[in-house]
Amino acid sequence: MFHVKRRLVAVANQKGGVGKTTTAINLAAALAAFEHRTLVIDLDPQSNCTSGVGMEVTDGMATSYQLLAGSATVAEAVRPTTFPHLDIVPSTADLAGAEVELVGMMGREFRLRDALEDGPQHPFVFVDCPPSLGLLTVNALAAADALIVPIQCEYFALEGVSDLMKTVEDVRRYLNPKLELDGVLLTMYDERTNLAQQVAQEVRSVFGDLVFSTVVPRNVRLAEAPSHGRPIHAYDLRSRGSQAYLNLGREYLDRVEERHGT
Repeated sequence: MFHVKRRLVAVANQKGGVGKTTTAINLAAALAAFEHRTLVIDLDPQSNCTSGVGMEVTDGMATSYQLLAGSATVAEAVRPTTFPHLDIVPSTADLAGAEVELVGMMGREFRLRDALEDGPQHPFVFVDCPPSLGLLTVNALAAADALIVPIQCEYFALEGVSDLMKTVEDVRRYLNPKLELDGVLLTMYDERTNLAQQVAQEVRSVFGDLVFSTVVPRNVRLAEAPSHGRPIHAYDLRSRGSQAYLNLGREYLDRVEERHGT
């Protein structure tokens, strides 16, 4: 097992329904399955990451909203899941109000970065961003070491990606010069269709080696797992979706080790 300095990765795409939350949950869970202590920060008011790992937020529980507001520390906000080595900072619908409240705050783009300065003590931290390029996503990008972009193999797959990459360049220029692109992930891939193959070819022509070799297929079990509050490998280990995310976990670790490992 190799060691890396804590790596904070934003999983972002302003388009909805591209497999962003599915990727945040299942890539994090894959690394946890490989015994790397891993944290997911749910920065989406829809809270799908929170429910997707079976976390139920109760009264008085600190969430990502309190983390951004400065009323809770990261140590208070991190909660263990029922899965070994996997923790979460949960969210609730209250987070939707943070987008408005952040506008009037000093250092509004750096609230997440500043909140995480004293931790967490996880080698890998994944931030599930909302499907927008608002202040929540900008906070994630300003705090992150790297970005993973899921792109679904459907019509208009690259629509909006240029806006995301422009935001990334602006963040690099003004807020976070160290932000890297860790990779682009093809999701919802159906090898039976010419469309999926054409989209994959187009994405690879744009992003080259940044596109992960692993592709995530369309898979019923993968779609079912969140409703059971379980990552896919804990729901159906033998499914194609589970094998894809375990393979992605191995590929991601290899990529990080090649760039930053010791």
